Amino acid sequence: MKIGFAQNKDIDSWIKLLELVKDNFPGLDMEEYKKGLSTRMLEQGALVAKENDVLIGALLFSRESKELEFLAVHPQYRRLGAATALIRYMFALFPEGSCFTVITYREDDPKGKAAREFYRRIGFVPGELITVFDYPCKKFIYTSEQANCVEKC
Repeated sequence: MKIGFAQNKDIDSWIKLLELVKDNFPGLDMEEYKKGLSTRMLEQGALVAKENDVLIGALLFSRESKELEFLAVHPQYRRLGAATALIRYMFALFPEGSCFTVITYREDDPKGKAAREFYRRIGFVPGELITVFDYPCKKFIYTSEQANCVEKC
């Protein structure tokens, strides 16, 4: 598996992956998403995981806010380490001790059970309850220095 920055040639494959998983992203507006994807690609905030030149995973993040904005792995390639590899690659782009956030489903939402467990395994800790696109969510926070990060984020 190879991890790297997304390029324009990856857009069609990325959108096909998004079509497969879009039901897991409440409030997703495909046109707005495509614009955001182009912006993140220009800012080098879009990563892809490829297996034999097939896009199997994608990650968007904001360099400014250090927020993991989108993470998806093709259903046929899940549990093979693509999501972890994408996140570790993102972490390596920032100084040690940087604080990262991700927004996911709340504890009582069965849709997010796997996502919450995954983020916890990576080292994210639960943060505040929030609402995004009129959907109840929870912020998770990560840093190698958890005590300082929870207060900063």
